[in-house]
Amino acid sequence: MQENPLIDVRNVKKVYHVGTVDVHALRGVDLQIASGDICSIIGRSGSGKSTMLNVLAGLEQVSGGEIVIAGKHLERMTQGELIIFRQKRVGFIFQSFNLMPYYTALENVALPLSFSGVPQAQRTKRAKEMLDIVGLSTHMKHKPSELSGGQQQRVGIARALVTNPSIVFADEPTGNLDSNTSEEVMHVIINIMREQKKTLVMVTHDPHIAEYGDTVVHLLDGRITDITTNAKDSTTLNEPRVRETEGILNA
Repeated sequence: MQENPLIDVRNVKKVYHVGTVDVHALRGVDLQIASGDICSIIGRSGSGKSTMLNVLAGLEQVSGGEIVIAGKHLERMTQGELIIFRQKRVGFIFQSFNLMPYYTALENVALPLSFSGVPQAQRTKRAKEMLDIVGLSTHMKHKPSELSGGQQQRVGIARALVTNPSIVFADEPTGNLDSNTSEEVMHVIINIMREQKKTLVMVTHDPHIAEYGDTVVHLLDGRITDITTNAKDSTTLNEPRVRETEGILNA
């Protein structure tokens, strides 16, 4: 057990009531994620990985158990408190990019700052800085339809980071990209996470993408079946890394 993990998941359960049937999406999950860790959650469709991401981000309430992030219990928060929590601590990277089609790249990246009441000049300055970091300084005035899929996802990465969150949640961040573009995007994500010492929790069904994680959590039928630890090394992302299997959990 880690000492003072950033994210501490304790016996978390999630049950959906569908008519007269109870669907158990999470069945007593225990997981700890350290600050600065890159955690991949992998599983096939229906394994509970998307539900796991949603409850960690405070987008859905748990049916049982505790989720403690930076010492705060998410399951005890009101909807208003959860909104403030996400605004201050969380960034999101989506599979489908979720960019505003009539906004430029710069406007898309600056948008989250407007919800926090940041003045326009500061929003623009910060958004320009983030687009420069993801390599899109020459595409700031382009709209999503004028960008490739990889470029759109880079805009999504910049948008996720513009509020300087401590945690980034990524839902199948390369799901709509070809293999070469996926590699490029993952390098951008991982390198920024390392440089800025942020925590990344990423859901994927792709074993290769999952291997970018320092920790790879395997989900099946709402239970963690295995946790694999990779050696951290941001300079050799394409090379095989030493792995240690921590064993079967919640079996």
